[in-house]
Amino acid sequence: LVFLTAEQKRQREEEIVKTEQQATELQGKYFGPEGELFDRRSKMIKPLQDEIWQAIKEIASQSGFQLVLDRSTAGIVFANPSIDISDQVLEKLGYGRMR
Repeated sequence: LVFLTAEQKRQREEEIVKTEQQATELQGKYFGPEGELFDRRSKMIKPLQDEIWQAIKEIASQSGFQLVLDRSTAGIVFANPSIDISDQVLEKLGYGRMR
């Protein structure tokens, strides 16, 4: 058995904590929300997303669609600005035009 003095034990604990902090920082650098993986993924996906958005916009305009929904999320993908009544609601509430 090896017995450590209180000072040696404290030093080892500090080393462990420091190593854990470094590992966490490194993990964040590569895999966190502002990490390299997220950045690279965003740069690769953005052109495809832009292309899809443009296709949706063109089809919606050509077909006279006012609204395009995403079935997978039930979210709105495209909405014709002419059907947006936000300004009218704000005006009715007495806030006037906000844009």
